[in-house]
Amino acid sequence: MDYSKTNPKQILAILSLMVATVVLVSSWEPLTFKRNSFLSEKMNSTSERDELEVALEKASMTNKTVIIAFINKAYVESNDDEYPSMFDLFLEGFWVGDDTRRLLRHLLVVSMDTTAHQRCLFRRLNCYMAAAEGDGLAGEKVYMSAGFIEMMWKRTTFLLQVLNRGYNFIFTDTDVLWLRNPFTRLVMSDDDHESMDLQISTDRFNGDAHSTRNHVNTGFYFIKSNNKTTSLFQRWYDTRKNFSEVKEQDALEMLILHGILARLGIKTRFLDTLYFSGFCRDSRDVRSVVTVHANCCRSIRAKVLDLKAVLRDWKRFRQVESIGVPTNTTSSFRWSKHTYCYKSWHQGSDTNPGL
Repeated sequence: MDYSKTNPKQILAILSLMVATVVLVSSWEPLTFKRNSFLSEKMNSTSERDELEVALEKASMTNKTVIIAFINKAYVESNDDEYPSMFDLFLEGFWVGDDTRRLLRHLLVVSMDTTAHQRCLFRRLNCYMAAAEGDGLAGEKVYMSAGFIEMMWKRTTFLLQVLNRGYNFIFTDTDVLWLRNPFTRLVMSDDDHESMDLQISTDRFNGDAHSTRNHVNTGFYFIKSNNKTTSLFQRWYDTRKNFSEVKEQDALEMLILHGILARLGIKTRFLDTLYFSGFCRDSRDVRSVVTVHANCCRSIRAKVLDLKAVLRDWKRFRQVESIGVPTNTTSSFRWSKHTYCYKSWHQGSDTNPGL
């Protein structure tokens, strides 16, 4: 989240959330980790698998891990006749990335409207239609509008369902380019001493992978399914009941700052922007970068234009690398400036900076 761009109304809502979070956290009863899921009971009471379970099974790795991304009409269609679309760029990242093409078979694309779902099916991906037509989730949402916030919370409750079904997942926004296989930089061990329940990206990494003072970004994270993480997601979603004007990322950050991770015993790693970078803070080393997120950006059009520049930079680097140029030459690599995203904060149109 880019705090320098927050308006007074948002600041008031966040301050209200901070006060209430202190009250909420201090009033919690000691937790007993029991999976309390209507969905799980429903699945156990019938031999017929529902559509979501079928979709998850199809996309799943052998260890019940999937990659999940959400799309709507605004992300699959061109913006102001600018091609490609955001979704096109997202998929292109898998194509030109290092050891990323094979990961597409594990990607579950969740559509929020019919147009998006049809585009997903046309691409022959693993597709799931999450929203009913006419529920207002189609199209681009104004940043911090009621529609934008509703979409963010719909996403959170859907992901809670996935955790309740026993699936681990990487959640990724579609404005994240996967330039290398992220599993090579994530802690995937099942050993109790080394395993991590949650590994989440940051807007600006403070140098300490365990510091809750890192500003989280919910546009990319890996989470394991267990009683602790489902409790986290339930508590996270519950904050929405009292704060209709706060988006889910701000709510999660307030919970983290007030000790939710320690209380639930969730082992957490905050990801270094050297590897999991974004427009808020570029990776310092193109030889190490794994993902590039178009965060700190206001409009879809600006994201598309600046992500196109990122892909051009990446292809230029790979071409130089392929001919065996010395390391000291590639170390002089610089990302193109994110000009359109910078300018987007000074233009009049309030558009959605990311699903």
